[in-house]
Amino acid sequence: MVLENSLPKLDGLNEIERAEAIRKAYDSDRKQMVLVLARQLGVPELEVVRAMPAELAIELDAQQWEAIIRSFETLGDVHVVVSNGGATLEAVGSFGKFSTTHGFFNVQTPSLDMHIRIAGLASIFAVTKPSHTDGKDALSVQFFDPQGNAAFKVFLTFGGKDPSPERLAQYAEIIQRFKVE
Repeated sequence: MVLENSLPKLDGLNEIERAEAIRKAYDSDRKQMVLVLARQLGVPELEVVRAMPAELAIELDAQQWEAIIRSFETLGDVHVVVSNGGATLEAVGSFGKFSTTHGFFNVQTPSLDMHIRIAGLASIFAVTKPSHTDGKDALSVQFFDPQGNAAFKVFLTFGGKDPSPERLAQYAEIIQRFKVE
């Protein structure tokens, strides 16, 4: 983990310098949690993700948010993480039983019960990074709100072991199908 006193000062930097400083802070320990680094730097998580190397953070078409979420149904169990200022909730389960009501897109399976605020989804990235737990590649699709805060993250792998060829292929298909050109 990066020590707070070794973090760059972002005040007064132009957009390019700011992104480079964030990237350097990320590169100093790629296993660190993006959430923690963003809070230490005082920036939204999306700003850290956008500063990551292009091959590790691939922007997906946020206009296709529903199709992206529906594509998770074929994956079986995934690891879902939702964090805010007061808590982090992690759940393992499967996507499915979708519905839309009163501005929410709902996922209601026996293992996941999510009510996603449609208006709260602004950016989506496929992120590959070493897990903070053991350094094995974690493959995720991360959804961000209009302010750049993480709305939720769907991990196809969460460390513990190398991604299987099947998981890598599923992840590559999501990227290929939904990446921003």
